[in-house]
Amino acid sequence: MRKLFLTIVGSALAAPLMAQSVALPGEKSAQGDVSVTIYQNGQSLVQDVRQMNLPAGRSKQEFPDVSGSIRPETVTLSGPGIGIVEQNFDYDLLTPAKLMEKAVGQTVTLIRTNPATGRETTLRAKVLAANGGVVLQIGNTIEVLRDDGLPVRVIFDRVPPNMRARPTLSVTVEAQGGRVPATLSYLTPGLGWKADYVTLFDDAAGTIDVQGWVTLTNNTGTTYDNTNVLLVAGNPNRGGGRRGGIRFPTGTIDQAGTQSNDRERLGDYYLYPLGQRTTIANAQQKQVSFLDVKRAPARRAYEFVNGWLSSGNFRSASSVLKFSTSRGGGLGDQLPQGTMRVYMRDKRGDPQFIGESAIENTPMGSAMSIRTGEAFDVKVKTVVVERKRINSRRWQTRMSYEVTNARPDAITVDLAQRGLWGDVRITEQSLEGTRVSADKIEWNVPVPANGRAIVTATFDSRY
Repeated sequence: MRKLFLTIVGSALAAPLMAQSVALPGEKSAQGDVSVTIYQNGQSLVQDVRQMNLPAGRSKQEFPDVSGSIRPETVTLSGPGIGIVEQNFDYDLLTPAKLMEKAVGQTVTLIRTNPATGRETTLRAKVLAANGGVVLQIGNTIEVLRDDGLPVRVIFDRVPPNMRARPTLSVTVEAQGGRVPATLSYLTPGLGWKADYVTLFDDAAGTIDVQGWVTLTNNTGTTYDNTNVLLVAGNPNRGGGRRGGIRFPTGTIDQAGTQSNDRERLGDYYLYPLGQRTTIANAQQKQVSFLDVKRAPARRAYEFVNGWLSSGNFRSASSVLKFSTSRGGGLGDQLPQGTMRVYMRDKRGDPQFIGESAIENTPMGSAMSIRTGEAFDVKVKTVVVERKRINSRRWQTRMSYEVTNARPDAITVDLAQRGLWGDVRITEQSLEGTRVSADKIEWNVPVPANGRAIVTATFDSRY
């Protein structure tokens, strides 16, 4: 009889372990020619072409090494003369904890090693319970397997029925018989990708170098060997509404681009095929470069946005990096959503991290603002100087904005006032501003080195 050996130390049995679809020694993955399409919403399409010898008529075929998170209702199996009658997904995977749970009521062999002499003692024990710990009956005594640091090996006589070492899909098919290529397709969560951007900003030259990385993650419980990978930038809708948390990008598209290039599209999504096949191991992160741009124009700026009727002490302006994704004078590509991390060189020439922002899917030709943090030396104080009722339907509000600059160089601060909804009118302003949206006006405020500037404005509103 074939026996399964399992080495256990202390109470590790009590903790459930992550089941992983790995081949046993001497076994290869049962996968065939695999292609994986990975979307940004945590969903992936796996297409696995396997060569199969099928008997004529009805038979049950097993497909090990599928995703441990497979959505069984999305499975399709296609091939010459193949029809699906029934399918089952066996996900009760073989783990130390599961193996001991299934052994309750059964007899196993314990081998204990004396740490001083190395001598082994063999005992037969009946498993009474495996709930929060393992309770054994050894002869006429009851014993709890404790975490006492003593090595214990447990030998099981057999693998319990219906337990699998790897996630397995079983399909009952009607076939004409013979060797045929069968394509197994399914959707699965657990495979994902995101874009990460490493940006080196040269303030003196007014340029940025941007390296774009695709970061692949695999938490399906299955390794995909030598796989053809296609990445889709965009978020296809899933039944049941939007899932997951709300994303709050801090990078801003100041002006959405209208340019296009020859990158392949799928409907309203962009496709990013990897240049060569790759293995995506379970519980692994993998990075692949997809963007490398040198010396694109960029500039440092400061921004401050004030809420309607907001008044208070000095607050920091935001440090902002501005650049374009346009074909000429920019990065020249679309930017999939992800995280942009910005670095600058110090006086020693070493790149130092200065901040990061999440960005949304950005069309080519867009004007971008990446907020890297709060400015140490640039502060803004906003004051509601006067607010009075003009008549029963109108209010007049006078605002003052004081901007200070402790830097040894002159700067410009993009100062914005929000909340100008409806028919809010600006009746007076000390610096000409620009209405940049339905609810916001912006002033480009020049501030001298080691100096300050004051902007005043009067608003006529219904509230």
